[in-house]
Amino acid sequence: MTARTAARLFRFGSFELDEATGELRKFGIRMKLHSQPVQVLVMLLERPSELVAREEMRERLWGDDTIVDFDHGLNTAVNKLREALGDSAAQPRFVETISGRGYRFIAPVTLAAPAGKADASAPADEPATTTAEVGATDDAAASSRQLLTASHELPAASRTLVRTLLFLTQAMYLAFYLGALANIPEIEEIFTDARLHAPSILTTLLVTTAVVLIPVRLYLFAAVAFDFQQLQTKFKRLFPALLVLDLLWALSPFLLIHHINGGLALGMTAALVYMPFAQRSLVLMYTRDRARR
Repeated sequence: MTARTAARLFRFGSFELDEATGELRKFGIRMKLHSQPVQVLVMLLERPSELVAREEMRERLWGDDTIVDFDHGLNTAVNKLREALGDSAAQPRFVETISGRGYRFIAPVTLAAPAGKADASAPADEPATTTAEVGATDDAAASSRQLLTASHELPAASRTLVRTLLFLTQAMYLAFYLGALANIPEIEEIFTDARLHAPSILTTLLVTTAVVLIPVRLYLFAAVAFDFQQLQTKFKRLFPALLVLDLLWALSPFLLIHHINGGLALGMTAALVYMPFAQRSLVLMYTRDRARR
């Protein structure tokens, strides 16, 4: 391995790959990835946005003299790579399949120098940029552009505690939905007493969103219980719609106005406005801690 090759460190999204050690890291956390998927990733990162043919991959991975089930071996390596990246063939964010021809890396890629390695192209009187410095700069820039908390900004917590809080969050929302559906006549009376416009439409909206969200909560409950590998990716897609619906359901304490006073209902609503963001943080902590194992 040449000095140039040994010094290559690829960065893309929240990942970095040190070719010298073969280590793939996400937010600084090492991901489990075997040699062949790493080699496939290196080939793709060397030529981002370009097609890397399957035949070229075969030659680099196994050579001309090795007799193997090439198609099965390459498919397995790519699937393992996608699993580590949280990617999918159907909706790729990193590795795109070019049917019958090969693969292409579609995310932006930057090249940095690992810690302790000086940039050979930098003038002698200028300090070299280390991986740590590049990472800190990128993280700071990402944080300045990002309204919501990133995974690496969240505190460390017991995996059992995070799972428990996620379970309790889903149970809380399920209780809201089922409680509302069980008390439709009383809720219609509340809407009528409040002189709200079109109370029947509001009741229909409440019933519809509850029926839609019940299976979503059950899915999230099962995803944590059975340790779904793609939970963060799927939750990221769900989050925009789930956020809107959860903010609507933050008003649900006012459905108890016959049993509690308005001040308590307002305070409970304020707490529930925060819950969608707390749930997102818990999902990020859960998947981050899962990656450490």
